[in-house]
Amino acid sequence: MNRVLVVDDDDTVRLAISENLKDCGFVPIEASSGREALDKFQTEKPVSVLLDLKMPGMDGLTVLKELKKINTDVPVIINTAHGDIQTAVNAIKLGAYDFIIKPPDFDRLVLTLRRAAEKFELDTKVRILDSELETSLEYMLGHGEAIKKVINQIRQVAYSDFSLILQGETGTGKSFIARNIHSLSKRAKGPFINIDIGSIPETLIESELFGFQKGSFTGAEKSKKGFFEIASGGTLLIDELQNLSPYVQGKLLMAVEEKRIYPIGSSQPVKIDVRIIGATNEDIRHSATENKKFREDLFYRLSEFMITLPPLRERTEDIPYLAEKFLGEAAEDLNRHPAGISEEALDRLKKYEWPGNIRELKNLLRRAALVADGKTINTEHLKFLSNNSKMINDGHISVPSEESTGLSLTEVEISAIKKAMQMTNGNKSKAAQILQVDYTTLLRKIKKYGI
Repeated sequence: MNRVLVVDDDDTVRLAISENLKDCGFVPIEASSGREALDKFQTEKPVSVLLDLKMPGMDGLTVLKELKKINTDVPVIINTAHGDIQTAVNAIKLGAYDFIIKPPDFDRLVLTLRRAAEKFELDTKVRILDSELETSLEYMLGHGEAIKKVINQIRQVAYSDFSLILQGETGTGKSFIARNIHSLSKRAKGPFINIDIGSIPETLIESELFGFQKGSFTGAEKSKKGFFEIASGGTLLIDELQNLSPYVQGKLLMAVEEKRIYPIGSSQPVKIDVRIIGATNEDIRHSATENKKFREDLFYRLSEFMITLPPLRERTEDIPYLAEKFLGEAAEDLNRHPAGISEEALDRLKKYEWPGNIRELKNLLRRAALVADGKTINTEHLKFLSNNSKMINDGHISVPSEESTGLSLTEVEISAIKKAMQMTNGNKSKAAQILQVDYTTLLRKIKKYGI
């Protein structure tokens, strides 16, 4: 119901306004003083307020300030005499929605009140959606202060069309967050394309990004669209951004600036409509401004907004919550009741360095749930952890140091791969999960070492 609080100490004026509002479908709530207005504002819950400025006792500006303390979303329209326009302007600065000159033009008054009601409804919906969004992101990411900062940044940037860079260690959830930003954006109905630069041979990156024309090089038997065209109307995530060659960086800069690309072998530009999200596990700002490994002009083009994801070791307060969440997900996959976890096991998890971050925690708890066979997870089920080793780091299989093993890094890495392959009877996908690396990284290592 369109409930309007009409505040005026003049009984005749207040009654006349109320009767006219009733005829137009509003439900007027009358108040003859500032104090009565504040009381009825809290009990009657109006969707807008029509407030007189000049009243004995508590004047309109004071009432306005108090109303905004109670609920800042409810629009307040000031009803003022012609000579008090400057005061009405000051009221706008204090948060009033609009002002109407006495005696009011009822057509304009009704239009203003209807627009105010629409604004209140929209603001209320936005607040509810924001609350639901924050709750859903907290469910997925955690509740700690460090991750709350990230959630707030996601809310700020998601609906915009800003290019952005997600920066954080391997396993902190950059791809996951990029997909969520896309799903919350106005491009949500468009495609989300994730291209992992580290998994594509350098000689193919240009053709994968920009496409090529038939006959443009040996083997180009037909034209092929690149990821920029495929992602049209949506979002393109360029993972491992720091691995782009200087030449491809130059072409990417031109694409971002001109919003068009040139497929290999073509002299005709192709218009693009793509939001770009870059992801990197390096300090890309330092790479751009200090050691010049990354083009500074491209960095500033892509970093309209930056989100740095904290490593898990800096947000250990989230570990109990994430552990419960991941064990619940593992139980669903295993068709079991969720396993509990002992305080000793949680303490062990909190003290671990987590080089593989959330990805490592999730996979470790999945293995622990499998081994525990429905029983409470305790420290014996966390034997995969070792404070003297790190399972992954930046897409590489990390292992104990040469000093602690007596073997070269290559020899230990080969041993780790062979052991994982034996444990999984040659299943590369499962071996990659055990080693905490992506599938393409494992394949590259197997080929490199001839395993």
